[in-house]
This record gives sequence, C-alpha cells and structure tokens, in this order.
Amino acid sequence: MKLYLSGHTDRYALEQLQLCLFPEELMEFCEKPFRGDGAVSRLSYGKKYLTATAKITRNGVTTRAVQRLPLAKESYTLRRRMLQRAYYLAALPQLPTVPPWGALSGVRPTKLTTRHLLEGGTPESADRLLEQSFFVTPARRQLCVQSSLASVEAVKRLLPSDVSVYVGIPFCPTRCSYCSFVSQTEGSAGKLLTPYLEGLLREIETVGEGMRRAGLTLRTLYIGGGTPTTLSAAQMELLMQTLRRQFDMDRLIEYTVEAGRPDTIDPEKLAVIRDMGAKRVSINPQTMNDAVLRTVGRPHTAADVERAYAQAVAAGFASINMDLIAGLPGDDPESFAQSLDRVLALDPSNVTVHTLALKKGAELFSRREALPPQEAVETMVEHANAVLSGKGYAPYYLYRQKYMSGSLENVGWCRDGDLCLYNIYMMEELTDVLALGGGAVSKRLLPDHRLERQCNPKYPKQYVERIEEVLAEKAALLEQLTSSGKTGIIK
Repeated sequence: MKLYLSGHTDRYALEQLQLCLFPEELMEFCEKPFRGDGAVSRLSYGKKYLTATAKITRNGVTTRAVQRLPLAKESYTLRRRMLQRAYYLAALPQLPTVPPWGALSGVRPTKLTTRHLLEGGTPESADRLLEQSFFVTPARRQLCVQSSLASVEAVKRLLPSDVSVYVGIPFCPTRCSYCSFVSQTEGSAGKLLTPYLEGLLREIETVGEGMRRAGLTLRTLYIGGGTPTTLSAAQMELLMQTLRRQFDMDRLIEYTVEAGRPDTIDPEKLAVIRDMGAKRVSINPQTMNDAVLRTVGRPHTAADVERAYAQAVAAGFASINMDLIAGLPGDDPESFAQSLDRVLALDPSNVTVHTLALKKGAELFSRREALPPQEAVETMVEHANAVLSGKGYAPYYLYRQKYMSGSLENVGWCRDGDLCLYNIYMMEELTDVLALGGGAVSKRLLPDHRLERQCNPKYPKQYVERIEEVLAEKAALLEQLTSSGKTGIIK
C-alpha cells in the first residue's frame, strides 16, 4: 500500500502502523502525491488547533478520519499519537476485525505503561492511557498493565551499577522453518564452532576485566542462541567456567541457559549447567504435535520433550521455561490446546506463548504452507491466555513483532513469581545489557533514556574473522562506562 505524508515527516510511526493494520500489502512510501489506492496522512496548523487528517483508499473505497490537538498542548509525543489515531480511525472501517492493539504499532507496548507507572501513574490511569490514546482492546490493556506491574517490581531490584550480560551461541542442530535468527546448523558449521568458542572466551575475558574496572555488577546472566546446548558437555563446562572465573557472581540473582531443543539435552550437559551455577533453563517444544514438529523441521518428538523435562527436574532445576508457538503450519486450535495441556501437565514455572511471525529470513516466509487462518490463531492465543490465567500463571513480559499473525503478541507467563528478570530488563530496556558473541547487540542506557547500541558481527564466520575488532569495540564501550559513570536504570 502506498503512503504519502503532507505537512509532517513522521514516517516511521505511520509506516509501522500501516504494516500492522495491512500486513498482507506491500509497503510503498511515496515522495509525491498519487492517484488511486493508498494512504495519505496530513498535518496542518490553524490558529488554535493542530489537525491530523488521514485518507485511505483501497479497492476504490475511501475512508477518512480527523483528530485535533490544541496548539498550547503540542508536543512531539502528542503530535505523533494524534497522527496514529487519525490513521487508525480511517483504516478501521476497512478492516475485517478490530485490531487488538488499536493504534499502537511498536514492538514494546509495555514500555509506555511501565514508564507511566514509574512516573507515578496507577494501573487504572495506565489502562485509560491505552484506551483513550490508542484504542487498545480491554484484554490487551489488561495484559499490558499486568506485565508492566511486574516490570516495576523488577526495576526495584536494580542498583545503578547493575548490568545484564547476554552470551550468544548462534548454532543449532538443524534450522526450523519459522526461524529467522542468524545461526549455523551443526552440519554447515563444521569446524567453525571451535574457533567461535575461542573468540567468545576472549570476549568474555575482555568484558570481565572492563566490568571490574568500571565498577559494574553482574545482576542477570543469560546464555542464549541459537541453541547453546549444541555445545558438547566439555565445551559447555569450559564456557561456564570462564564466565565464573571472569565475572563476580556474588550479586547475581538470575542465571539462565537456553536448552531449547530436547534433541540436544542429556543428563551430562544438564549436570554441567547446574554445577556451574545456572538455576534456570528453557526447554522449548513449540508444539507437542509430532506431525507439526516434522512440518517445521524439528527432528524430535513430544515424547523427547517430556524426557528432557524429566531429566532437567532430576538434575535439580525447579525454574524451567517452556515455549509454544500459536500459528504453526498444520496446527489448529484443538491441536494447540492439546499441546498446552500436555505442557502444563509437566508443571513448568514459566510458559511463553509466541504468536507466529513470518520473518523474511525464515524458510516459511516464502512457502507459507498450510498456515492456520488469522481467526484460528486468535482462538489459540485467547485459549492460552484464559487457561494460563485460570491455572495461576500471570503475564510478566510482553512484546510484538513485525508480520505477526493477527497483529497479536508474545507473552511470558510465570507462576509463583518465578519470572525471568533478564527478559524484562532486555525487552523493556531498563538497564545496560552487555551482549557477547556473534550477532549480539549491547545496549547502553543514556541519562535521557535514549539507547546506544553496539552490534557484534552478525554471522559466526564474520565474528571469528573480526574478533580483534570486536574486542577493541568492547574495551572502548567499557571505557566509556568507566569514564562517564554508569548511567543507571530507569526509575
């Protein structure tokens, strides 16, 4: 769909909203007025009011909407929200259903409500903000506010010197058809894993030394991927021993290792992970339907998931997360409900429900085979929300992605307060995150709440080849934190 702006340049906000509301239509930004189908967003100044108008034409049908703001109240934030509301209200008559997130287009809707609560707002006023400014539906407002309440509590556990550390292992046994992450499969990686691990150990040493010099304190540690348990037990032990040697873990309150693929898990690896200090793992089936597992390219069965879960419990893990994806090819609401029941029968402390997002880097993006219709995916997600809530789980973090089925969301649910702090700190961007490994992105929180990002080389091969550059950049980042002082956290 074409998009033309008149009287303003807030392209990003409108493009993202258009992608959310019309995900099946190709985005085309226009520098000049056009005729025919497309969207026009116009901003004009009067003597007393700022006026946003939106006109959307599709298949010859035109709908319009107008929003106004007193000039005396104009700000960048309110102007942007007004433009989004006008576009949304113009689009609404042309949509088959009411979008659950209304005029909100960002991937982190909870950042809005979390900031509101940290600035003295109440759950009730946060709910009104979502309703009146963005037309978010009641169910999504509740999810958002509940997740933000967990974020506010998580912030209280941080001190200004605290940081989170992410260690990336971008290798997997095989590639799932829905995956867009940059990762090497074991077959294609060949001899790359050993030099990758050598470079990663050097980066850990550089960061550990820099943290000590800067007076930073490790608060949460997360080993993710890819699939970290692609490493052998000996390689995992070497990695975790280096982390323990280089980082002071006296104030570490959370240590997670993703053991997402059950076909990479065995008692020996789980014992190493537990003995090296991690107390939280993820075992992620995505579905408990064997036919769907085969369709998405996961060469394991639901029985393998149950075996791996039992081994993790036997190894001493009480905090276990399990992921499910709503909208996988070949799945349907009945099958998804059965997967959820089978997962809950294992009694995990965390369950994360993802909505399938078709990313361009994924094999499924081009094939799109047998994908459930949007209405079916909505049924899956709503069922999961109702069942998890009814069984005592509470939402604690939430995010959205582009090209997500039904413009829905991913939600982490936990029982008895056993949430993942790292996920909250990282997703809500509440404090600094030092990220190590191929494709890892470090985030430095500045005093004005803006972020500075430092990106490691995207591909494992590039990471190995450019390791000296990576080490120099990390040393420079930590020197900045030493000289300028830790900027702290959002409070």
